[in-house]
Amino acid sequence: MKKFLTDSIGRLDLIVWLLVLSFFCGSSLLFGGNLQLAFIGASGIIIEMVLISLAIEIIIECLKNNKRIGTLTGFITNGPEAVCLLVGLVAGDIIFAASTPLGSNFMNPLLLFIAALITRQAIKTFSTNKLYSLVTICSTAILAASFFLLSTDYYLPWLILSTVVTIILFFFRPKEQGTEAPEEYTFNPSLWLVPAIVILVISGYFLDPVVSFAALHSHAPKGVIGFVVLATLTSWPEFKSCLVLLSREKHLAAVLNITVSNITNIWLAVIGIAAYFFAA
Repeated sequence: MKKFLTDSIGRLDLIVWLLVLSFFCGSSLLFGGNLQLAFIGASGIIIEMVLISLAIEIIIECLKNNKRIGTLTGFITNGPEAVCLLVGLVAGDIIFAASTPLGSNFMNPLLLFIAALITRQAIKTFSTNKLYSLVTICSTAILAASFFLLSTDYYLPWLILSTVVTIILFFFRPKEQGTEAPEEYTFNPSLWLVPAIVILVISGYFLDPVVSFAALHSHAPKGVIGFVVLATLTSWPEFKSCLVLLSREKHLAAVLNITVSNITNIWLAVIGIAAYFFAA
């Protein structure tokens, strides 16, 4: 297990950590922020990213012989969004509750593209079930965008349409075949799978507040923080999953990780809206 954890930290992780520190600390110097607090915030982000990365590596290692690994990781990496949804519902803010899962539907496909380029698997990845991938990504993105343009009077029709469309998309998803010969596990999956999922959910939930803390004290431009930094870092679980799956040449699993994640994001929003109507 120790060797596995050591091997999980790669050159890309080190580069990203350096970029995070440089961005927030550099912004604090340029825009008159608090350098010490910006450094603490950036360090907190790095710690969160380490925990998320290790949790993803462990989960995929535990599931590597499961023929539905892409679908399962698509569900699991949405744990943080599910927690944020619950927090929003408890606070009675339906827009906040739905915005976290729906916002991820725009960043997830971009991160799949970046992961494919980094792992040099772009051609094989985007030639895998092209029609299904395109239809699912576009449909879930349109559904997510349309929600923010609607008044509350149209929430119920959106809920019905979104439910029908995503159930059809999920039902017709490509079937994963699995590996012909089961691979030997590095460690006992029954012992590590549940703790890894718990770490992923908790770390993913706290990533947003930590990024916001670093942004506040670095005085970084809000537009850059909102779209580039915050949106990318809060989708780190999906990005890391794609990197790991593509590095193992599991192209369909990586595609399903994103498409199922997008479908699940719509379902989370649907649950939130249904709860909103029930409580009204």
